Amino acid sequence: MDKSIVYHITNHESWEQAKSAGEYQGDTLESDGFIHCSTVHQVVPVANSYYPGQHGLVLLCIDAYKLRSDLRYEAPAGPTIGEESLFPHIYGPLNVDAVTAALDFEPGPDGRFTLPANLI
Repeated sequence: MDKSIVYHITNHESWEQAKSAGEYQGDTLESDGFIHCSTVHQVVPVANSYYPGQHGLVLLCIDAYKLRSDLRYEAPAGPTIGEESLFPHIYGPLNVDAVTAALDFEPGPDGRFTLPANLI
């Protein structure tokens, strides 16, 4: 498993606000204590489980080596999604300079997601 890049799904508005602020906190840093992320193999199952049919999303590609906050791979509290059982979690704000790309992430006509072509 390549642990140098992890991925996070958010909406364009939240990402634009983060770029202005210099850091991204997401909607779970305060409630869960970390920002949920995925490996490349987990992105599609996570998107189809938690964001079916949602538009206006962006997939953040995060260089783990540039993170200022701790990154830990942990088992999910609920059932496993995807092929891998350990999910990357960022324990603290995401510094925006660790984001190497922000890709538009839209579902197909059937409301389901597929991996962006440049990540396959």
